Amino acid sequence: MYNTTQFEKDLAEIGVLLSEKQINQFMRYYELLVEWNSFMNLTGITEFEEVMKKHFIDSVSLIKALDLKNRELSLIDIGTGAGFPGIPLKIAFPDLKLTLLDSLNKRIRFLDEVIMQLELENINTIHGRAEDFAKPDKLREKYDICVSRAVANLSTLSEYCLPFVKIGGCFVSYKSEKINEEANEAKNAILLLGGKVKEQVEFMLPNSDIYRNLYIIEKKSVTPKKYPRKAGLPAKEPLK
Repeated sequence: MYNTTQFEKDLAEIGVLLSEKQINQFMRYYELLVEWNSFMNLTGITEFEEVMKKHFIDSVSLIKALDLKNRELSLIDIGTGAGFPGIPLKIAFPDLKLTLLDSLNKRIRFLDEVIMQLELENINTIHGRAEDFAKPDKLREKYDICVSRAVANLSTLSEYCLPFVKIGGCFVSYKSEKINEEANEAKNAILLLGGKVKEQVEFMLPNSDIYRNLYIIEKKSVTPKKYPRKAGLPAKEPLK
């Protein structure tokens, strides 16, 4: 039904080889995305080739920064939206233990439907805000990896995401532009939150001129108790 030749070629270029079952899971995910997008706002991108490249390949490209193959790592996706990058990562690397967090309940309903239809295991969804679930009695410092493709500056994202990461783990921010100035402005905030900038992995999505940047922050020490601050503040007043 779908021509997946280019998709599989792009995956191979980033070192990912999928089974027929996994390819079918991606196709079903695409169908559900388009179907649900017709009555709720999940994505502005719905054309098949574009979804394959700009959502699926982009999400899975984390493999360019971290070794995810056959590893039972715990990963949380903050502000996951329509499930990016979390669900493509889970399909491609089934051993991941995945949590998807989003503040909008209707998006969570969509994600639950995707999980059920794709028969994904070791994956759970949470309706809520990062500020509330990063508390010590919730999910604080419970994950090997935290990822986010959410649109926010690096200082704000670090305050949302680093509290979820175990010492020795990392937070990876997906960016679609060069962020040197933004990264410089976030340096103090990252240190304050217990992180240390490890590297940024810059690349073009396969067979395209689409620039991507994975910004990798290692968790070196415990995040001070007062972070993240109460809802709304990290975005309104980013740490300096």
